[in-house]
Amino acid sequence: MSAFDLTEFFKLSSVLNYNLSAASLNRYNVLLYILGGKRLDTDDRLELEKKSLMMEALGYLFSAYSHKRRRLGPMAVLHPLRAAALMTRAHEAPNLDSLLTVLFHDILEDVQSVDFEVQEWRDMEQRLFDMLAHMAPEEESRLIQRLKCLTRTKSESYYRYIGRMLECSAAFPDVVEVKLADRLDNTLDMRIDLEDPLVGIDCFQNIFQMLFVNNYPGYLPRNEHQPASAMNGARRLHQLYKSAVLLSLIRQLAFSVETPARRTLFNAVAEASLKEAQRSFMHVLGYHFKDHRAQRELILDAMDYCFSGRSDLVTKPDERMLDGLFATYFAPTDGRVLKQQLASLYQNKPLMIQASLAFIVIFLGFLNDPRYFIRGISIEGIEAA
Repeated sequence: MSAFDLTEFFKLSSVLNYNLSAASLNRYNVLLYILGGKRLDTDDRLELEKKSLMMEALGYLFSAYSHKRRRLGPMAVLHPLRAAALMTRAHEAPNLDSLLTVLFHDILEDVQSVDFEVQEWRDMEQRLFDMLAHMAPEEESRLIQRLKCLTRTKSESYYRYIGRMLECSAAFPDVVEVKLADRLDNTLDMRIDLEDPLVGIDCFQNIFQMLFVNNYPGYLPRNEHQPASAMNGARRLHQLYKSAVLLSLIRQLAFSVETPARRTLFNAVAEASLKEAQRSFMHVLGYHFKDHRAQRELILDAMDYCFSGRSDLVTKPDERMLDGLFATYFAPTDGRVLKQQLASLYQNKPLMIQASLAFIVIFLGFLNDPRYFIRGISIEGIEAA
């Protein structure tokens, strides 16, 4: 599976959802699909023991997430299952410790006793204790430490949380892979579609025609605009901002040696984010802002801005439309203010077009240059130049 391919991601989601919806839930099928034909150990006896532990983990997860849903509606348990599958596909030989970590990476934040009946919570706790009892004490300790590294506290900003997680990677290098798999799933999980909206569409060819071909008819979507969903274009761009922050901080704070799996997942997040920026760009052109002359002017202005290097750093609000994009619309730490700013961004379709183009340039920067990051992003937050 191509880790950044949205069509393959839809297939992954549908297969897992199909098994989770079965009258008799088959944990073993889910486990096999997560592993993708790979073994947890070369020794048959250890392989069986590790799979048995994974089955216990899955049983707990199905109970823990039974009442929860994702923002777009699907079962919340799909997120850790898909993240585990995505991480497995980045490895030649998956590691049990890492898989348990990615499966449980949100547990400390998501699962609270108040969400369950008293007996239901007791049964879940007992199931978790039984699973931990089958682990060696040092294995249990490593798992708990990893989960603490990956759990954001209420007092932490997103930037400080990522910084602390990266510090933990000096002792537990695989937490970076877990976080990248988590971000990759969140980047791909922003649409409920029958197929990838980019199928059969060349974003860059459309841009070329807008700039050079005087009889270009413009981009005409194949389908009618879908009804509004919980994840609109501005919220999708905010998710791309979070990806840019994570990748920038990883590039700056290398507390552990990069592994092939980490490189694969890092590039997959950049590639998935690049594709999502293209979807957002084409969507606004096709449905919301159809003036060809104005489109061309916006693209030319964004091209000049990005080629000058301004998209590679955090900027203050100024005379250019893209100035202050991060600071104004994506960086507010107060949830209500952030919601208001994203609503304002959604109403500003010309800025949505230019912001999508800026993100295309940013994620190409990550893919083109192994030293690239956005200047002005640190564990302290963002600082405009």
